[in-house]
Amino acid sequence: MPTIEIGRLLRAGTTGFIAGCSVSQFDAPAFGALVRAPLGNGYQVYGLIYDIHIDDDGLVRQLVTAEHVSEEVMRDNRERRIVPVEMSVLSVGYEQDGRIFHLLPPRPPLSLDVIYLCDDKELARFTSAGKFGYFRHILRAKDAPIGEILAAHIQQAGAAQDPAWKEKATQELITLLRDDYPTLMSVLGALGEVL
Repeated sequence: MPTIEIGRLLRAGTTGFIAGCSVSQFDAPAFGALVRAPLGNGYQVYGLIYDIHIDDDGLVRQLVTAEHVSEEVMRDNRERRIVPVEMSVLSVGYEQDGRIFHLLPPRPPLSLDVIYLCDDKELARFTSAGKFGYFRHILRAKDAPIGEILAAHIQQAGAAQDPAWKEKATQELITLLRDDYPTLMSVLGALGEVL
């Protein structure tokens, strides 16, 4: 399995986790990307990145008010920054002994576990398992921009899947949201930007 390490776990729960990485590592993950946290013994947790957060520190607060900040100081702050970039990840499934489940994981990853970005093959394998069961986890995420997560995810997964996959995913979302008109319109509006 290709391994693109994007960070390490800071904190976790059953429904999601927060991973951190340094700014210099910050070229691989993207909003809506599928990630995995392997925990050993054939078990790993899958999730979608739904927020990327960069906190400030005392030096940044001083630099933004300075008149002229040299390129060298800017580069030094970005490359040697101590405060991590934080990625919030929504748990959408897990794998146990080679079988993928679109259920919440029985246990979350542990602090400092390595988080990997899923490549196209892993993304296609995860999204082909079951019948879009992981969509319910996304639709329940009230603190997340549901329409934008789904649009980003469907755009990325659609590139790894056959062309009909996007249409099937959209039809499943319409079915799931048929009784929630405001959310349906939000999701379809976001999907309209990428389909």
